[in-house]
Amino acid sequence: MTKIATAVRRELVRVLRERYREGTREERRRILEELVRLSGYHRKYAITVLNGRNGPSSGNGAAVKRGRPCLYDEAVRQALIVLWEASDRVCGKRLKAVFPILIPALEGHGHLHLDAAVRAKVIGASAASIDRLLKPVRSATTPRHKRPATALRKSVPVRTFSDWNDPLPGSMEADLVVHCGDTIAGSFLYTLTLTDIASGWTECAPLVVRESTLVTEAIEALRPLMPFPLRALDTDNGSEFLNDTLIQYCHERSIEFTRSRPYRKNDQAWVEQKNGAVVRRLVGYRRLEGWPAAEALSRLYSASRLFVNFFQPSFKLAAKTRAGAHVSKRYHPPQTPCQRLLASDAIPAEIKAKLRETGAQLDPLRLLEDIRQMQSHLVALVDHGEAYTPSPANRDLTGFLASLSTAWRTGDARPTHRAKPKAVRHWRSRIDPFESVWPQLLAWLEADPDQTGHELFDRLRQMHPGVYPRGQLRTLQRRVKDWRAQMARRLVFGLQQATAMETSVTVSG
Repeated sequence: MTKIATAVRRELVRVLRERYREGTREERRRILEELVRLSGYHRKYAITVLNGRNGPSSGNGAAVKRGRPCLYDEAVRQALIVLWEASDRVCGKRLKAVFPILIPALEGHGHLHLDAAVRAKVIGASAASIDRLLKPVRSATTPRHKRPATALRKSVPVRTFSDWNDPLPGSMEADLVVHCGDTIAGSFLYTLTLTDIASGWTECAPLVVRESTLVTEAIEALRPLMPFPLRALDTDNGSEFLNDTLIQYCHERSIEFTRSRPYRKNDQAWVEQKNGAVVRRLVGYRRLEGWPAAEALSRLYSASRLFVNFFQPSFKLAAKTRAGAHVSKRYHPPQTPCQRLLASDAIPAEIKAKLRETGAQLDPLRLLEDIRQMQSHLVALVDHGEAYTPSPANRDLTGFLASLSTAWRTGDARPTHRAKPKAVRHWRSRIDPFESVWPQLLAWLEADPDQTGHELFDRLRQMHPGVYPRGQLRTLQRRVKDWRAQMARRLVFGLQQATAMETSVTVSG
């Protein structure tokens, strides 16, 4: 049979649609077959238009969105941005793992007030969805990876990566990170990093010079801070570790002392990973030298150790298999070092109780703000020679909280990684064409928030013929996008904090 005209098709669909929706399964099948025979539509397309999901065949000329509805709106995205920043920008899998700890901690200290629907969507989002929603804001920075070199020594027993065999908490790897900048000439600072194999618990301390006595004193100073006894110590082959001083120190305290193979950095994979994920992430790659820089670095590590060990989930390798040249790895679910210690049978009940008490008192937002403050002091000292000025102990965190939702716009939030800022443009080069009609646009948006910028622009052009050329559509779409972001922030933080954020954004340009 010859295909009928478009207008006749639309009328036919309009007549059959109600019968199709209210009919039985058999009646719907007959109606569908009749429509396919008369109109020439594909069967799947005929189902679509009978269900009313197709714009051109709907009969009223209105465009209807196709595909699945968006599950995660702008409010969920804004909440994820804040939680991602508050966790110091961890990946989606680690961020989802820390939600049960981070969200109650932020809400308990009054920093976060999530709407019930938004909270349910945030907690229910998968790690892949979290990474997809955060992809636009995570693309501003590119991680760098540097590893210090090792030297060849053969004075103590060798322990490889596979020789640990799931040790008790207290078996640690040690390494030094150099802060020499672009050249190794002259004197510069080092960071001693200790990482527990069982839990991932990490402690750091600055060293003014690479010397065996200072290494021993730093280890002795860090031991009381650890929630477990130091049972074993594995180092690389540098002379700062392989010497009589440290060997005698470990022997007198019954600490098993081993070393990695020369030029096999994977033997110390645990601590090498923390060199990048903790030390370089906190300190960056600037050149640090002298006592003032060492004191600033010490304050930074004091501010960061609780945040890293209580609020930074990490992966732990569960199994590794090799098939020829292909290596497959399987990991345990991400957990914080504190969570792993609480789940360990080797940790006494009184230590676990102390860990729980400490964790309950910690404010992750204040810890992160302390880290940013110490990073700023370190950068000011290194780049400009400015002295350290202590901040008030009970300072207000409203401004810092307000900055989390927009920190990604300025690139890296860590002062130690931030490039020299460009001049902020705070003026308009053209008159706002929508200033006089914006109240009317707001009324339309409040009446129907789902209207698109294109629909609003068409209504505006019909109301004011010849006033707004088509080239101004993008300007209106940007204004509508900013309005939706403001409404989303109010859902997440409430009116008072959202107003503070909007003021902060306006002032900063």
